[in-house]
Amino acid sequence: MRYVFYINPLAGKGNAQEDIIKSINNYFSNKAYDYKIHFKNSIDDMMRSASNEAKTGDNIRMFACGGEGTVMAVLNSIVGYSNVELGVIPCGSANDFLKFFENRNSFLDIAEQIDGESVEMDLIKAGDKYCLNGCSVGMDAVVARDMSIFKNWPLVSGSFAYTLAIVKTFLGKLGITAKISVDGEPPQQKNCLFAVIANAPYYGGGYKGAPDAVPYDNKLDFTLVDKISKLKILKFLNLYKKGEHKKLDCCVLKNCTSMEFAADEPIPVNLDGEIIETTNMKFELVKSAVKFVLPTSIANKVLTKV
Repeated sequence: MRYVFYINPLAGKGNAQEDIIKSINNYFSNKAYDYKIHFKNSIDDMMRSASNEAKTGDNIRMFACGGEGTVMAVLNSIVGYSNVELGVIPCGSANDFLKFFENRNSFLDIAEQIDGESVEMDLIKAGDKYCLNGCSVGMDAVVARDMSIFKNWPLVSGSFAYTLAIVKTFLGKLGITAKISVDGEPPQQKNCLFAVIANAPYYGGGYKGAPDAVPYDNKLDFTLVDKISKLKILKFLNLYKKGEHKKLDCCVLKNCTSMEFAADEPIPVNLDGEIIETTNMKFELVKSAVKFVLPTSIANKVLTKV
């Protein structure tokens, strides 16, 4: 087994990377393991390098050390390579996918990561990209786009950046009009606040939009929120953040394997934190598509449920 680390020096506010590098080097200092650290602040360079590593055919445990952008870059470089396992060492502003697991600090423990076990996780195929956590269209995607403005401000956490982006979005036009189809059913015209297709519960700096989502259950979770008045949005978002929106009349939640939308004009789409604009897209479940590394203390609990 080889161990390869991709470190994005720009992830988060750049505060955690130095400690991670020290931890990696300290762990391997007295061990005869084959390991390599790559520093890449260009997503394209990172993807080329990760792809080349995967193509060697070696058994590799490859760690994305950064935030959602770093994880997505490494993930999309290794999908389809059964010789590669994906690990995440968080130093981004949110790292929402990891919030599904208890003892999340274990992901910062290099020894636990090296000694951990890999579990097959589902993915979302969105166009020609793969997502580990979740995708959304509508207000959520606008907020995710604007979150990037605030997350680099001093003393602003990922969650607070998301709140500031909500306030900014709140001052403009809310929601989208689009035809939405779930699991191939006839498309329905929806005038909604946003729609989410999720593999795990949390996104947007800690909002529990898909409270029942499990990333290894071979299902996706769909959440649709109808348009509501601005006077009700703040109360709604408080419930939404805690995952307590399931019984609200304005919300529809269900399991699915696909969702697609079509709009007359390009609308923002959130793909694991990456924002694009398009008039249509299909999101599909890809079962057990990546071997995801879980630290020992977490793997022991998860493996009993898989």
